[in-house]
Amino acid sequence: MLNQIKVFGSTVLAAAAGASGKEAAAGGVAAAVGLIATLLGGWDKPLQLLVVLMVADYITGILGAIKTKTLNSEVMFWGGIRKITVLFVVGLAVLIDGWVGGDASVFRILAVYFYAGREGLSVVENLGVLGVYLPPKIKDFLEQLNEKGGATK
Repeated sequence: MLNQIKVFGSTVLAAAAGASGKEAAAGGVAAAVGLIATLLGGWDKPLQLLVVLMVADYITGILGAIKTKTLNSEVMFWGGIRKITVLFVVGLAVLIDGWVGGDASVFRILAVYFYAGREGLSVVENLGVLGVYLPPKIKDFLEQLNEKGGATK
């Protein structure tokens, strides 16, 4: 992890030294995103699914609140904090996998599937509020993700 932080620092310095303000900012953001993805165990398909579902949940939640006229900035703030906390838990699962050893990232996969299932079910609920029909196959898939993560209802 120390090596990744060194690479992050050198990338930011190199971007800032030979670039305009916009290029330096873009390089810094790209380096930060790369570091975060590395700390979360890599930018693989399960993590991509989780992030897409988190963004979709946030957006559909806002749209549903607008439709029902219950939009609340405090609820939106704490929803964002909850999503950051989910990513923190995935990072902790990566650390636990490292401490346990072995090649398989069991705890990370469990955490990602668990939260992807929960986020997906939340998206389905939000789409219901918006009046959007979802095919049963998609609902079944999201429920299976939730079960793989060990969720209890």
